[in-house]
Amino acid sequence: MEMTASVNQQLTQQLQVQQRQVQKLASRDREVRAHEQAHAAVGGAQTGSPSFQYTQGPNGVRYASSGSVNIDISAVAGDPQATLLKMQTVARAATAPAQPSGQDRAVAAQANAQAAQARAELVSQRQDELAQVAGSEVKRAMGSVAGGVIDVIV
Repeated sequence: MEMTASVNQQLTQQLQVQQRQVQKLASRDREVRAHEQAHAAVGGAQTGSPSFQYTQGPNGVRYASSGSVNIDISAVAGDPQATLLKMQTVARAATAPAQPSGQDRAVAAQANAQAAQARAELVSQRQDELAQVAGSEVKRAMGSVAGGVIDVIV
């Protein structure tokens, strides 16, 4: 009878350990899925679908233990305005989860750097456009002065 009680106690303890393992795995699964879904939801067209790596629990069920979402961080060739908008979306997607990882923050930093470069390109383009407009105005003004007679009183 003592042996049966001892075996029952061991089985009960083993079952409790397995139940705690399953609870931890299920909790991690929810956390991982929510984290990766946050990236995908905010990133929209700039992100792929989440992919997961799994751990099998003592109950035979596979639980997501880690995951990833591909994020397109390439610039839009020849279009700094589109690049700026894209990088703003990428940065938001990278930091969308409640607890961004170090990799998430690194991607956001890279996107922010590319966004800053796109802003600088936009400023340069605007300056070039203004210089062209100003040059045209000066030429027009010079043309009207050259075409007329100017009396200078000394």
